[in-house]
Amino acid sequence: MDRRNDIYKRAALLAVPMMIQNGITNAVGLVDNVMVGSLGTEAITGVSIVGQLIFVFNLAVFGGISGPGIYGAQYYGQGNTEGLKKVFRIKQWICLACLLMGLAVFIFGGETLIGLYLRGESADIDKAETMRFAKEYLSIMLLGLPPFALAQGYVSSLRETGDSVKPMISGVISVAVDIVFNYLLIYGKFGFPEMGVKGAAIATVMARFVEFAVIVIWSHLRSGRHAFLQGVYKTLLVDRETAARIIRKGLPIFLNEMMWAGSLAAMTQCYSTRGLDIVAGLNISNALCNLFNVVFVALGTAVGILSGQTLGASLYEKAKKDAFRLMWFCGGVCVFVAAVLCAASAVFPKFYDTTSDIRALATRFIIITALFFPVQGFLNALYFTLRSGGKTLITFLFDSVFSWTVALPLALCLCKLTSLPILTVYAIVQAADIIKVAVGFVLIKKGIWISNIVSE
Repeated sequence: MDRRNDIYKRAALLAVPMMIQNGITNAVGLVDNVMVGSLGTEAITGVSIVGQLIFVFNLAVFGGISGPGIYGAQYYGQGNTEGLKKVFRIKQWICLACLLMGLAVFIFGGETLIGLYLRGESADIDKAETMRFAKEYLSIMLLGLPPFALAQGYVSSLRETGDSVKPMISGVISVAVDIVFNYLLIYGKFGFPEMGVKGAAIATVMARFVEFAVIVIWSHLRSGRHAFLQGVYKTLLVDRETAARIIRKGLPIFLNEMMWAGSLAAMTQCYSTRGLDIVAGLNISNALCNLFNVVFVALGTAVGILSGQTLGASLYEKAKKDAFRLMWFCGGVCVFVAAVLCAASAVFPKFYDTTSDIRALATRFIIITALFFPVQGFLNALYFTLRSGGKTLITFLFDSVFSWTVALPLALCLCKLTSLPILTVYAIVQAADIIKVAVGFVLIKKGIWISNIVSE
């Protein structure tokens, strides 16, 4: 019983700071959303479309560094500081590559991508005005991509060594900056210019730079505690064999995260063909649900780190027992979160200056999403457990390939070929994840994920 309590405690100590950091960050996104929502439906729809596109970029960065992160957690469990240094350097190169690719896509193809979401019809939303707001917002948000991308190598490496407090505090400070300057710049308070959507973007960019500065400066000032940062920039070169092995293992994760985020963006575009009101309703729903998503995402990340450390120490039997305990733990926590989310579903949409029909849609989207939260809890625990043992190809098939070959075609067919209400379509697509839970459970039970990749 004590062992069970120990693994739950370790998971909570890792996950709670991540929940706080990501929760506060998403809370700011929610505050941004509500503040911009007061400017009208076109403003919030334009901002939400750009947010969906930048979400794909963010997950590409996360995916790019997640592969090396598997090695980072196992190297830490093994006590290998030089291995951690190599992993950190590779992460920074990957973040830089993602940044350059992301900027190129948004600069040269941003307007085209935004236009994909404006093909549905609506009597209440002006397409041209929505496009104008979206382009204004995107042009400024591009300035925040560099500090965001380059900070992630630090954030993920600190977490892999068990330190999730520094990233949390840097996130809290950046959030405070974002909230204050959102208020000042959106509405023009205390002598600041009233900039509306542009003000929201500027505040977010400022927050990104603050977060980057805090995490980098603080981490190096405390490098005595984080030995892998000592002399880490004496060279950025990594021997070809190590780099090839880590990148080869991590490539499926990078592709997975980017393709999965792309599938979500494509699914939103698919739903938008039923009307621009759907985009607005989904945006309100996602603003609240993303605040609660941090629970299963943080728990899943903690599961992956703990499993990786245990595998790196070659404690295979313990890793297998802990995997099942953590899986049920994650699912149980998400039942409670689902109840809270359902309770908030009727109140939250009232904060938006939009039509009653869009508010009603948002409430129903929130309830449907909440009902599937326990499924997402199980799913994230399963996914990160598989990934902790280096089974990146399996997780690639398990996640993004499933999204593109099952979930997205299902949504497309239901939207295009049936007259089912959009809420029914949305619920059916959400329910498809139960298939992944069943498959993942079998894979975990068979133990095919158990391996020490840093000793192979």
